[in-house]
Amino acid sequence: MNQAKLTVEEVNDYRKDGYALYKKQLFSPEKFSELKQIFEEQLAEKGNKLSDELDTPHFRDERLFDFLMSDEVLDLVETVIGPNIGLWSSHFICKDPYTGRATPWHEDSAYWEGRLDRFDKIVTVWLAIDRSWEENGCMRVIPGTHDNGFSDYEDVDGKINTFSTQIKGVDESKAVYFELEPGECSLHDSRIIHGAQPNTSPYRRCGYTMRYFSTEAKVLPEKNAGFRIWLARGKDIAGNPFVNV
Repeated sequence: MNQAKLTVEEVNDYRKDGYALYKKQLFSPEKFSELKQIFEEQLAEKGNKLSDELDTPHFRDERLFDFLMSDEVLDLVETVIGPNIGLWSSHFICKDPYTGRATPWHEDSAYWEGRLDRFDKIVTVWLAIDRSWEENGCMRVIPGTHDNGFSDYEDVDGKINTFSTQIKGVDESKAVYFELEPGECSLHDSRIIHGAQPNTSPYRRCGYTMRYFSTEAKVLPEKNAGFRIWLARGKDIAGNPFVNV
């Protein structure tokens, strides 16, 4: 596999727009097949959880560190947040055919408020496990909205949405849809406004989110009880409670 990196132009666009699409295969076919098998196992064992609630699966399955700490992913991440990288979290997000809930407009940073002391160098790699297309509820963003990260929210119905709040007054006409084939990925800043429509199609839509932060940020232990973070690459700058250091 070639080293996964964004070009200088793509990095500049990421800084301006808050996102980038990596329309290449992130992993080898064999490695991607292994990841998909792990997801299928987690999905089969989810019990009463909804398919979009498989959060922090690496806490339960150490095999996922072969992907989360891989050069393929970290080389890509380093191009946008630098060489000192902490693993913040991961999440299998699956929208089942016909019943996959909508993801309201939100900023990731708003749900982590108070847990870190800064949010300017946090990136999510969203890897398509299934084909992710507008018809089955792919992710969409409002470009250039990553300058704040803490918008005003209003309540929505949690039964048909993955969250019970959404950002007020979003102009959906500006949305860019992240259409990806299996094995391709997107990257987005934690502060950008994004969401997804419900999956009303007959096609499942699953992605694996891998979230990283620059170790210049301090993760506050008193606000993260029971939560675990790992040093993925480089060195710890802010003095974080990494479990592997």
